Amino acid sequence: QVQLVESGGGLVEPGGSLRLACAFSGFTFRYYSVGWFRQAPGEERVGVACMKGSDRNTYYRDSVKGRFAISTDNAKNIVYLQMNDLKPDDTGVYYCAAAPGEDAGYVCYSALFGSWGQGTQVTVSS
Repeated sequence: QVQLVESGGGLVEPGGSLRLACAFSGFTFRYYSVGWFRQAPGEERVGVACMKGSDRNTYYRDSVKGRFAISTDNAKNIVYLQMNDLKPDDTGVYYCAAAPGEDAGYVCYSALFGSWGQGTQVTVSS
């Protein structure tokens, strides 16, 4: 059974940094895609960053390129999202997700991911 547990959210001022962590179990990373998604109030859930386990290729949403980085610690079964130079528009609940295969990680589209964590709130505000 796939399980995902996020941590690391909080309140940060614009320009600040946060690192989110997602502890996963129930699957072997190299056969899956993993991703981070954001949902702001009243808006749809959007892909922020995704990674294919097979080749570790990544996808980033245009608005976060150069500021966010997705990485993994396979020894600890953790997926990280390092977020730098945070902006108010980055505010939302961040979810970690996983899906078997490569397709989901290639396009980073929420409908392709079947396993989700409970989410962690990130608020960027002065």
